[in-house]
Amino acid sequence: MTGPYKIPRSVLVVIHTPDLQVLLMERVPWPGFWQSVTGSVDYEDEPFYETAVREVAEETGLDATKYELTDWGIENRFEIFKNWRSRYAPGVTHNVEHVFGLMVPEPLPIRCSPTEHYGYIWLPWREAADKCFSWSNRDAILMLPERMAARAKSAS
Repeated sequence: MTGPYKIPRSVLVVIHTPDLQVLLMERVPWPGFWQSVTGSVDYEDEPFYETAVREVAEETGLDATKYELTDWGIENRFEIFKNWRSRYAPGVTHNVEHVFGLMVPEPLPIRCSPTEHYGYIWLPWREAADKCFSWSNRDAILMLPERMAARAKSAS
């Protein structure tokens, strides 16, 4: 690998509508690998919120600051796939992922980054969870009904 190593801290941003339609994108170069927005911090002190806003813009073309971006206060630690470890410093085997939700008013058209995603789909939350390759992405999507119920309760 040339250039700096990836930092093993990242974000997962579940983009969804109020009626729990969830955006998934198919990864390049892994056909059939569907996921929400993900991405690593660019520098050690980059706040996760800034990383989330940047990654949403890069991967979807959406401006997350125009919608409801919520830090869920959840961190997942997982082993980095062996075939991706060369991107990280020698000896780095695990990543810490910080979870966000981004609520948009309806399924919006997305501008996928052609180097990252083949395309996208909006699915009902259960179908989206079933389609995810990543356990952390699946688990975050499965939390949506509870998170929306808590949001509604706090608003009343």
